[in-house]
Amino acid sequence: MNKSELIDAIADSADISKAAAGRALDAAVDAVKGALKKGDMVTLVGFGSFYVGKRAARTGRNPRTGAAIKIKAAKVPKFRAGKALKDAVN
Repeated sequence: MNKSELIDAIADSADISKAAAGRALDAAVDAVKGALKKGDMVTLVGFGSFYVGKRAARTGRNPRTGAAIKIKAAKVPKFRAGKALKDAVN
């Protein structure tokens, strides 16, 4: 499912226009991004949690030359599925 299909599903389910569903989806995504940027965790009960994880610095290898390169530490967004979502998939 891509973004336009998700917007269509939201519009049908909530009985609103596709434009309003698109704005609602964009607002929800922006809210999650903003919270993660501040370092907060976003928990949607029954669905899952979005949080920021830390990836340590490491040494990698350039596939073209084979030379060792240093990869900086980074903060990465992560998602942990909730029990209800896991149960719905299985």
